[in-house]
Amino acid sequence: MSLNDLIRTTGEWLRGDGPMNDVVVSSRIRLARNLADRPFLSTADSSARTEIYRTIVDEVLSGSCNGQSVLIDVEKADSLDRDVLVERHLISRQHSSGEGSRGVVFTPQETLSLMINEEDHLRMQTLRCGLQLRSAWEEVSHVDDTLGEQLSFAFDRQLGFLTACPTNVGTGIRVSVMVHLPALKMTKEIERVARAARDMRLAVRGLYGEGTEAIGDLYQISNQTTLGVAEEDVIEALGDRTIPKIVEYEQLARESLARARPQHLDDRVWRAYGTLCHARRISNDETLALLSPIRMGIHLGRFQEFDGHLLNELFLNSQPAHLQKLHGRALTEEEQCVVRADYLRTRLCAG
Repeated sequence: MSLNDLIRTTGEWLRGDGPMNDVVVSSRIRLARNLADRPFLSTADSSARTEIYRTIVDEVLSGSCNGQSVLIDVEKADSLDRDVLVERHLISRQHSSGEGSRGVVFTPQETLSLMINEEDHLRMQTLRCGLQLRSAWEEVSHVDDTLGEQLSFAFDRQLGFLTACPTNVGTGIRVSVMVHLPALKMTKEIERVARAARDMRLAVRGLYGEGTEAIGDLYQISNQTTLGVAEEDVIEALGDRTIPKIVEYEQLARESLARARPQHLDDRVWRAYGTLCHARRISNDETLALLSPIRMGIHLGRFQEFDGHLLNELFLNSQPAHLQKLHGRALTEEEQCVVRADYLRTRLCAG
């Protein structure tokens, strides 16, 4: 499979179903690991980085976690291909913009990706649609155990797994759930929810994680504590208590809007649909902002002919790198706005 093949699919985690899919877009678990006998990347020279890369790639591709995995040499990939990987959440922005030997191995379904030489030597992540943290944990834990039998990871009896950033020391786990919260934003309750999450030592970030804004009413909520807390406890706290409560708040806010201000809600939904159906140029940020009320409208029964999978397809393919790949050439920002509007009209409003 090549990247050109990849962009014609949306991946398992963007199917638009799964538990609590009206609010929860996806679940992700990431583990950070470093080889015990090698320097951290911050002190590794070019030859050391290359040796680390080859050691991990050889083990991953020869091990039982390989299957039909796809390997992309991120160092050699052009900027557009790297952006595609970022837009699909297969690599981070830091990994894309890094230097030296680095790569990613992922499954065709995109449920598993292994970033090599990002901030740590190895970052394993699993992605699922909806709220499926336990199945995500089972897969990444299995891969961790499998690779741990062949690779010696840096580990301290008192501290746990050693990582490049002190905030990841311990379990090295980051549990993250992407949620869609348009009604809480419309009712001006989103800041209160965000403050409550931070009081619980949870990070609230935008679409692409740290340092990004919540475009399209999409938020990533993740744990911040990795030291002295078991992996299962982190998953239970986020997946069994916190996220279901946030989902409940969002659902109640939607019901309240539909009951108390139906015209206001419908105007927001149909105005967004009308704009997308008639716009002749549109930016990526505006597209995400307009797809947000339509996504909510689908789950409130306003669009019988659409489903969450279509919205996720539009969400992914209207982003800059995917748009240019699908169009077959590099586009200026102005050209992207025109091509994006044409694509959205064709896919969403052709009927």
